[in-house]
Amino acid sequence: MPAYVIFIKNKTTNQDELNLYGPKAAAARGDHPLTPLVFYGGLEVLEGDPAEGVVLVQFPDKAAAKAWYDSPAYQDAKQHRLKGADYRVILAEGLGG
Repeated sequence: MPAYVIFIKNKTTNQDELNLYGPKAAAARGDHPLTPLVFYGGLEVLEGDPAEGVVLVQFPDKAAAKAWYDSPAYQDAKQHRLKGADYRVILAEGLGG
């Protein structure tokens, strides 16, 4: 069943770190089977706290999502994201077919 990694950027704290994060995160894609579905497009918060941006990435399954997230390349990029903004990152399993 598909799995989704959802990034919710609550607040930017250091734009220079996010500028380093972007290219590193893109390079971390490597040959991982991921499909970006939402990438910082327009958003409207209907309930809850405001958000600066949202990214939604689809994977074939939870194992593939974890393999990407835990990969050395993404873990290297992640350090800049953590220094650059307050995010929530959620791994959610989709419905089976």
